[in-house]
Amino acid sequence: MDIVLIDGLEATIKDVVLVARYGAEARLDETAAERILAAREVVDRCVENSLVRYGITTGFGKFCDVVINEDSNALLQKNLIMSHAVGVGQPLPLEVVRGMMFLRANALAVGHSGARLETIQALIDMLNADIVPVIPEKGSLGASGDLAPLSHMAIALCGMGDVFFRGCRLPAAEALDSAGLQPVELAAKEGLSLINGTQCMTAIGCLAAFDAWKLARTADLAACLTIQALHGITDAFDARLHEVRRQPGQIDCAANLRALLDGSLSTTRQGEERVQDAYALRCVPQIHGASRDAIDYVYGAVSREVNAVTDNPLIFDNPDDPSGGDIISGGNFHGQPVALAMDFLGIAAAELASVSERRIERLVNPALSNGLPAFLVRDGGLNSGFMIVQYTAAALVSENKVLAHPASVDSIPSSANQEDHVSMGTIAARKAREIIDNARSVVALELLAACQAIDLLGEADSLSPATLAAYRVLRSAVTMVDKDRLMYQDIEAARSLVADGAILRAAEDVLNRDEQ
Repeated sequence: MDIVLIDGLEATIKDVVLVARYGAEARLDETAAERILAAREVVDRCVENSLVRYGITTGFGKFCDVVINEDSNALLQKNLIMSHAVGVGQPLPLEVVRGMMFLRANALAVGHSGARLETIQALIDMLNADIVPVIPEKGSLGASGDLAPLSHMAIALCGMGDVFFRGCRLPAAEALDSAGLQPVELAAKEGLSLINGTQCMTAIGCLAAFDAWKLARTADLAACLTIQALHGITDAFDARLHEVRRQPGQIDCAANLRALLDGSLSTTRQGEERVQDAYALRCVPQIHGASRDAIDYVYGAVSREVNAVTDNPLIFDNPDDPSGGDIISGGNFHGQPVALAMDFLGIAAAELASVSERRIERLVNPALSNGLPAFLVRDGGLNSGFMIVQYTAAALVSENKVLAHPASVDSIPSSANQEDHVSMGTIAARKAREIIDNARSVVALELLAACQAIDLLGEADSLSPATLAAYRVLRSAVTMVDKDRLMYQDIEAARSLVADGAILRAAEDVLNRDEQ
């Protein structure tokens, strides 16, 4: 398993996925230590010299004018994380929480937050021990960062609250003790450094962006199987046509379709069977390509946020200041950049599902399917075949339409109107993740329907080499439906092949491509 270095400067979405989803070990880079120690010295001087600095020697939010004496500073930080750990709802997925822990450590490692080196290392040690805080999914406005979710992470680091450890939910203090770790006693500013940031929405965003990019390519693959099942016209994917549109996602998608379909004996040219196809086939590059462009934008926005410093206040070198540094209050915790990106991602993924459902309809509808049996089954009437498969796809697409309403256009004031505009970025991220999951199911349903159609035609041997490899992976898990059976099992098997990338890898291996 890879070791992922935390240096606050060069972490990638792939690094987050490796740690969060696949359990890679995180390790603090030695180059970060000097920056961390320098920022901490500034905090310590502020406390020693009783300098009034927000969040270090004052209260928080509306209480920013309340000065806290040195003797109460540790209690101030403990009270902060306890009072802010007020999330509700089901626990966030383990991979999301692991992503949050990695990202928070990475942000602190940049060296502008003032947390102690030992506190950052304790967070990394807890992550590597796979002690995962129980963090309720709801309660973040995405304004002063993800205060509630990150507070639940912070209380676990301090031996409070619950965690998941070795398959069980148990008190954090018990899990830390079992792993040979000690709870952290927070010093000045550390509570604020741990909870003031966008790491919840960004962790969800990293995983969602990674999954969306994989889903977009899988949707291309599903479309190519459907195109072959319906003897689709390949002229619509001619490079010249797409180059004059000048949209990079469209150009890339069309190139991908040509590569995936190369060598197929089941496609046609314009005028052979018909002059042109319906939009769901003919406009795949335009539709999928626009989603690709959106996902690329999101990848960039989230990639920047991975190494962003998003707490408040921030510490910068200034030898002329009594503390040795400038401590600047600002608003880097505001989640608007991620909120807009997550709403865009949800819309992009919803469109992949929407057009996929339309292709399923063309496969099952005898008025549109070029002679395929109604609902892709023999002995129709006695058997319903794929009739309700299309229902499920339609239901998921309709649900996505509701979920795709942007969260970022909403705002509600908090903290006695001190925080009078909020991003709703974590809500946007959670919605995007759910949309992607629904879209994954729709694409899996299309793969099932397309392969069923190909078998009914007896044309598996006519498929292109890349799509034949994908077909064989699906058929290794799900056999052709010759009569009605419990199809939810088939759907779950196909979903798994889409989710873990097995079906995509099979096709891209033929094309000698890397998965990501």
